[in-house]
Amino acid sequence: MQHDIENIWKNRDKFSDFNFKIAAKKVVQAVIELLDHGKIRVAEKSSDGNWVVHQWVRQAILLYFLTEENRMGCRWFDKITNKFDDWNEEKFRKSKIRVVPRCFVRKSAYIGPNVILMPSFVNVGAYVDSGTMIDTWSTVGSCAQIGKNCHISGGVGIGGVLEPIHTSPIIIEDNCFIGARSEIAEGVIIREGSVLGMGTFISASTKIVDRENKKILYGEVPPYSVVIPGSIHLEDNISTYCALIIKKVDEKTRSKVSINEMLRDH
Repeated sequence: MQHDIENIWKNRDKFSDFNFKIAAKKVVQAVIELLDHGKIRVAEKSSDGNWVVHQWVRQAILLYFLTEENRMGCRWFDKITNKFDDWNEEKFRKSKIRVVPRCFVRKSAYIGPNVILMPSFVNVGAYVDSGTMIDTWSTVGSCAQIGKNCHISGGVGIGGVLEPIHTSPIIIEDNCFIGARSEIAEGVIIREGSVLGMGTFISASTKIVDRENKKILYGEVPPYSVVIPGSIHLEDNISTYCALIIKKVDEKTRSKVSINEMLRDH
């Protein structure tokens, strides 16, 4: 399947050929179904802790736009349907997903069991693992990878990445808390158990300052870090924004951001 997608990608200028497009559509739809059910994903964590991005899967998502036509839905007109359009009560109960009115999940995004979706938006190719809550007005961008038992608080923006094709997706590992109105973008990795305070902005170029060891990091928050918005002094009495690691997660912090099991069905 990977070989087929890569071949279609190289020859995508042939989509004007009806037979080529029909054959390509069949392969692309098969990949989208696997994504939709969590059988494959855009990025996976390897045994050494590094994340491997499957570029051919992202190519398939982009090809999905070429093989589909816009269609009418319930107050929308788009090439990509709502993941839940054809779901009935039995399928929702079996999935153990809670879907609150006004949330929208595009086809090809995987939603794990015991996930709660408040009015929010989850884009193509995203992966939201079990027990996570996507809170009100939050956005999970294309291909973003959200781990188990995370809380993505209200108004959070998790950036998407389809183009350029070789850029990396945002990764939020297991048991993370992302505070309200925070923004994560440009392939940043938030490692397991980390807590980001309200209004924390991190992109690939953001200085992440570790207060304990005075190190400056880029693109990755270490495991179990507590991060808040801060500033760092430059020359000429000028300061610039930074993300400040103030400590490691302790029991007090855990109690404040722990998941409320009463909200989840088991």
